[in-house]
Amino acid sequence: MPRPQFLHRSLLSRSTRILTSPPSSIRTMISLAAPLTARSPDCFSGRSSSWSNANVGRSSSKRPSTSLSARPSSSVLGQQGGKRGYANVLSDTQTSQLQGNGRYVRIVEVSPRDGLQNLPPPAVPTEVKRELVERLLAAGVRNVEVGSFVRGDWVPQMADTSRLLPLLPPTSSVPPPPSRPTRSTSPFSGVPTTSSPAPLPEDASDVHYPVLVPNMRGLDNLLKLEQEWKGKEGRERLTDEIAVFVSATEGFSQANNHAPIAKVLGSLPDVISKAQSHGYRTRGYVSCVMTCPYSGPTAPGQVVDVVEKLLEMGCYEVSLGDTTGEGNPEAWRLLWTELLNRGVDMSKVACHDTFSMALSSIISLLPLGVPTIDSSLAGLGGCPYSPGATGNVPTEDVVYALHKLGYETGIDLDKLVEAGNWLSETLGVRNESRVGRAIWARKKAAEEKAAKAAATSASS
Repeated sequence: MPRPQFLHRSLLSRSTRILTSPPSSIRTMISLAAPLTARSPDCFSGRSSSWSNANVGRSSSKRPSTSLSARPSSSVLGQQGGKRGYANVLSDTQTSQLQGNGRYVRIVEVSPRDGLQNLPPPAVPTEVKRELVERLLAAGVRNVEVGSFVRGDWVPQMADTSRLLPLLPPTSSVPPPPSRPTRSTSPFSGVPTTSSPAPLPEDASDVHYPVLVPNMRGLDNLLKLEQEWKGKEGRERLTDEIAVFVSATEGFSQANNHAPIAKVLGSLPDVISKAQSHGYRTRGYVSCVMTCPYSGPTAPGQVVDVVEKLLEMGCYEVSLGDTTGEGNPEAWRLLWTELLNRGVDMSKVACHDTFSMALSSIISLLPLGVPTIDSSLAGLGGCPYSPGATGNVPTEDVVYALHKLGYETGIDLDKLVEAGNWLSETLGVRNESRVGRAIWARKKAAEEKAAKAAATSASS
């Protein structure tokens, strides 16, 4: 039997929570999208259009061509015209729309699962994973995707999930983050522009350890483990959240699940219903929402079809994955518009960074009120079955950008950077976070300078 890949690369997602941003924010995001890309690719195809670098900052009546039949409605999106240049993007009005003014943004950390699952042998020791989760918790991260209940011979790096969960701090015993999280003392770190940020929401301190459960067998294995540990060491339960996944394209569904989309979706209602009966909330993942490595560009309507079905089944949140990493702000604008036109309330964004567009896509969507972002410490991750896709957007870069723009995360950036560098050194991999490398280098330089000064003082 072919081995399923159980891979997911997150970019955009939504939940049943209400979209709080006003329509004017949508118009603001549109004005941001084109200049951020510098070169506007054909939406979803990756091909360069005639809207080249030379056109940025010039008045133009033509928009980039697209193969999509669904075009944004001017009644929803507002009007766009006039000169579009970088100076305009940074105008006071637009900058104020981009500022968070203390608004809380939830971070879902995916490095222990999505980040580690594709690493080559040997398997990452369970103790390293435990320390990784504990370091993330110490940094203020409260939503940590910790593993998968899949066959160990198919995904060797996840074979120890049943051993890892009981080793993690009980969710009820993790102390809440401070109402005003400590900001990084590094000169690179961002400080909210607002002097009086809003208090963190009550559920910001709630700890969740979501685990991927691909089918009923995986759920049953989780329930069996829960039964074995119930009441031990004061634990009521090991986790309260599972995740299920499905592709938006038939090509990737056949390659990843070895089944058509309809069959995969047909197997999930029983899994979700049984999970809910045992007190688990369910998060849905949709892959290939931008392009598919087997069938090319993905029509937004296909994505919305799958999202609606997952929500109808009872998923509290659906994370949309840019598996190939070819998304950009303009492409996400089109998908966002299709979701809104179909009555879907967007509430979360999570980015997969391949063509370095993930962070710009996040920033361009922030004015729309996106409350949740998926990311991976040190940019860890990558899909070997999607050529050219290399890693997730680094959590350090996301948190830095959010803090710089005045958003609250409840996360201590210094501790996060320390955790990222520890993880990279422990695994012997490159730290893909530019923010992490910069802050760490400045910190080391300062320590060396202080040590030399101390040595000079002692010898004199």
